Amino acid sequence: MKILIVDDEEPIRELIKYNVEKQKYETFTAENGQQALELCRNKNPDLVILDLMLPDMSGLDICRIIRNDSSIKNIPIIMVTAKTEDSDIVTGLELGADDYVTKPFSPKVLLARIQSVLRRKGEAFRSNSDEDIKIRSLVISPLKHKVTQNGKEVELSATEFSILEFLARHKGQVFSRQQIINAVKGSSYPVTDRSIDVQILGIRKKIGDSPESSNPFIETLRGVGYRICEE
Repeated sequence: MKILIVDDEEPIRELIKYNVEKQKYETFTAENGQQALELCRNKNPDLVILDLMLPDMSGLDICRIIRNDSSIKNIPIIMVTAKTEDSDIVTGLELGADDYVTKPFSPKVLLARIQSVLRRKGEAFRSNSDEDIKIRSLVISPLKHKVTQNGKEVELSATEFSILEFLARHKGQVFSRQQIINAVKGSSYPVTDRSIDVQILGIRKKIGDSPESSNPFIETLRGVGYRICEE
């Protein structure tokens, strides 16, 4: 497994590098956005650990570029940053980040997040069913990690895909936000309900769904959770 570490502060790069390599991962490092993008395209890492505050461009911009580049768009991204405002976290998730860790952080926590993201990535390609899931105009292909709508590919982040696949496999069944978290990230994963709301909002935007519709694809049951509805 190859991990790209992007941070303009050398002590933090070295701290992450040291702890990650102890777990037998191969690492590359970058101190700015341009280097990060070049390494993504040339080395094709299995995961990017990305600082938001870089000298040449924002980590948010890097995330946006990666998600819009067909050759590297599926690389999972964990943002690591000193920014702790909800708006920063929400923006990062909306742009397609798979996780968000704030500084100062515990190396053990970061490693747990890395393992969780890589596990989800692996599970997406080791699905216990190779059959496509078809609901209305959507076709979800677990083995290809691909979603199409009316024949056109829908660009989802890894977490958005996991949530959509989980709900689609249990269409009609209502799940609380915590149940969704447990299903796609694990029961010990420290994430807020708000994060799930952001991911659901992202899915809705990308498939043209509205909770106010008389026949929404993803239905919100206030105070309960979410479910996928068949037509």
